[in-house]
Amino acid sequence: MADSKHVIERPLSPHLQIYRPMLTMMMSIVHRVTGMALFFGTILMLWWLIAAATGPTAYATFQWAAGSLIGRLVLFGYTWALFHHMLGGIRHFIWDTGRGFGVNEREWLARATLIGSIALTILIWIVAYAVRGGV
Repeated sequence: MADSKHVIERPLSPHLQIYRPMLTMMMSIVHRVTGMALFFGTILMLWWLIAAATGPTAYATFQWAAGSLIGRLVLFGYTWALFHHMLGGIRHFIWDTGRGFGVNEREWLARATLIGSIALTILIWIVAYAVRGGV
C-alpha cells in the first residue's frame, strides 16, 4: 500500500492529446447526441398528440409554435436528427454483420451517413412544402 507521500501520479486518459478527431469518431459522438435529441424531441410529439386530442384551440397553439421561425428550425433539426440517427443505426447494423471495417469502408459509411441525412432532411422538407402548397 502506498502512503500519501508516495502517491504515483497517473496520467489522465490520453485520448484528447493523442488521437486527432476523425470523421468516424465525430459521427459516433453525433449519433449519441442525436439519440438524446430524439429522446427529448418526443416531448414535441407528445405536445402535438395532446393538442390534437384536446381541441381546436390547443391545436392552433401548437400550430402557431411549430409554424414560427424557431419552431420550424427545431422541427428541421429534429428531422435531421431522426434521419442521421436512423442512418447511423444502419451503419452500425452493417458493422454487426462483420462488414465495413476497412479504413476506406468506414470513411465511406461515415460520409454516406452525414450526406444522406442532410439530403433526406432537405428532400422531405421540399416534399412537405410542395404538398402543403408553399410556405
